[in-house]
Amino acid sequence: MEKEKLVLIGNGMAGVRTIEEILEREPERYQITIIGEEKYPNYNRIMLSNILQKKTTVEEIITNPFDWYQEMGIELFVDNRATHLNPKKKEIELLHGEKISYDICILATGSRAFILPISGADLDGVVAFRTIEDTEKIMAAASTYRKAAVIGGGLLGLEAAKGLVDQGMDVTVVHLENWLMETQLNEKAGKLLKEDLEKQGLKFKMGAKTEKILGEKRVTGLSFADGSELEADLVVMSIGIRPETSLAKEAELEVGRGICVNDYLATSDSSIFAIGECVEHRGVCYGL
Repeated sequence: MEKEKLVLIGNGMAGVRTIEEILEREPERYQITIIGEEKYPNYNRIMLSNILQKKTTVEEIITNPFDWYQEMGIELFVDNRATHLNPKKKEIELLHGEKISYDICILATGSRAFILPISGADLDGVVAFRTIEDTEKIMAAASTYRKAAVIGGGLLGLEAAKGLVDQGMDVTVVHLENWLMETQLNEKAGKLLKEDLEKQGLKFKMGAKTEKILGEKRVTGLSFADGSELEADLVVMSIGIRPETSLAKEAELEVGRGICVNDYLATSDSSIFAIGECVEHRGVCYGL
């Protein structure tokens, strides 16, 4: 009997974990294809800050090496991405021109780092902290430049800032709120955390609204709403994520803040499912 064609768009943690579960239950049922935008196999994104902090290496955070895909009979596309999803034809078009048909499609497109829509956000030296490639850019900058600013005093921003201190940089965390990690901590706890991190070498600019990133080709600093400025050769933005829904929107699936799914993770098209950070379920986007 001919196998059903199952295509996973997104080679991240949630999507590949889904494939592992499917293979465990019905290993012979599907002919599986996975499409990954990054050049790496599946890896643990949560561990990126450990690479910055010199606690681990890229190789050590790979959860499913290339050999695994081969052993499981999975067709893998990396350093490529889906650009069009056509539910009527049940076809996916990739950046490099390939066309892949499916019986069942799973969208695991994850999230994009939110970049402040301000002047200078496209300068060299302004990066997000979301992928291995982002981490490598940050580490390369840390080996050449001295002063870094991290915009965002949430968990990921603080982890990035600590990693940059460990890389030998002079680091200032710029945060819009009056205390750190305000989503998780109350004011007293946030201020205790700040005191502890200051002892570890971090600097802070609290209650600061970034209005402009300074520089001509490469970033030279930040300008704030109160008229003050901060010198910086590297700016890391860590102010949140947005579900990646562009494929789903183009395919005219139901999309709110994320791709809307029911209790079975089915989208408004019964042949297309979605999982992970890109999903909105009963009005809630869960992020991590």
